[in-house]
Amino acid sequence: MDKFLVRGGHQLYGEVVISGAKNAALPEMCAALLTDEPVNLLNVPRLQDVATMRRLFDSMGVRTETHGERGGMSFRAAKPVSPEAPYELVKTMRASVLVLGPLLARFGVATVSLPGGCGIGSRPVDQHIKGLQAMGAEIVVEHGYMIAKLPPGRTRLQGARITTDMVTVTGTENLMMAATLAEGETVLENAAQEPEIADLAGMLIKMGARIDGHGGSRIRIQGVDRLRGCTHQVVADRIEAGTFLCAVAASGGDVLLLHARADHLDAVIDKLREAGVGVTAVDGGIRVQSPGGESGRLKAQSFRTTEYPGFPTDMQAQFMALNCIAQGPSLVTETIFENRFQHVNELIRLGANIQIDGKVAMVEGGQKFSGATVMATDLRASASLVIAGLVTEGETRVDRIYHLDRGYDQMEIKLRGIGADIERVK
Repeated sequence: MDKFLVRGGHQLYGEVVISGAKNAALPEMCAALLTDEPVNLLNVPRLQDVATMRRLFDSMGVRTETHGERGGMSFRAAKPVSPEAPYELVKTMRASVLVLGPLLARFGVATVSLPGGCGIGSRPVDQHIKGLQAMGAEIVVEHGYMIAKLPPGRTRLQGARITTDMVTVTGTENLMMAATLAEGETVLENAAQEPEIADLAGMLIKMGARIDGHGGSRIRIQGVDRLRGCTHQVVADRIEAGTFLCAVAASGGDVLLLHARADHLDAVIDKLREAGVGVTAVDGGIRVQSPGGESGRLKAQSFRTTEYPGFPTDMQAQFMALNCIAQGPSLVTETIFENRFQHVNELIRLGANIQIDGKVAMVEGGQKFSGATVMATDLRASASLVIAGLVTEGETRVDRIYHLDRGYDQMEIKLRGIGADIERVK
């Protein structure tokens, strides 16, 4: 397995191009299943999860192609399409559940393996199932598969008012896509509000869907008979941008993040500014300027993860790494996933002073990291260890970076481009 070798002590200067968002690209790939016309996506990131989704599409009989230098991919789900997502292809990827709604809505049947992904805690699909059942689907779970079909005599899902028991991003996306081809109106209450959902809704509207309220907690979808193809550019990845913000904050320097959207990162940017980092929205991106944590001029910040627009759980580990070297104590409260402190023991190996009490991590800042071998346990934990390595004395070896490759597009190349000493070794 590949590893990263990181040698700390270098401030970062220059420009980084932020790639398209993984959490937008994957559902937008699945939206191509809703039509038999060509769908073209631009700015698709080069990630392991994207490659896995493409292999899944190939197994279904969906035509896929890559083209151009702008991350272009095209899809055509013309019949015949096999509406099945086998375990062998989706066991490592949570987002595979997003084929369920589109397949059921268009073809009336779907057999989809229960998904896998990072081991950060329970992410049940029961909200997807309950929502589709409210729209008239018959769904059973057998032998690790969700087997869904329309009842006898039905050719389309039926519009319904659906209130999920919790805010769920993939649940909102799955039900929104399914509702575009349902008969009548569907109202999604307690909907997730992430920018990636608004981006998906914008793409579906280009395809002919009738959607209102996306970006808020209530989304209305008027079903249509069919959808057409479209060309759509994937929104920039706010979590990749936030990760680079924390990397520059910790290391010090002055970097322009091209294509990054400051309005998608309000909670993270507010905390960085309170910590003493200069973050400015500029034309075409975000500029971040920092003296670096080793200077003693950064102040650790307490925060609590919540659903968007609150502080994102996907930025918790990266900001915790910054808190370890900033001055003062901080409390980090994780409310989304129960197992998302797995990076703590690895940060402690580097010299962090962190105590865990249930959902709260108590971080004593002002620590000096020293090089060691650490192990990535999930996608965002990987990023936190890289950030720690950038400010570590000596060499840090980060094992199991296949987690990182699931969500970051050539991270080591981008970091080297702004002055980091990092290399990938086989």
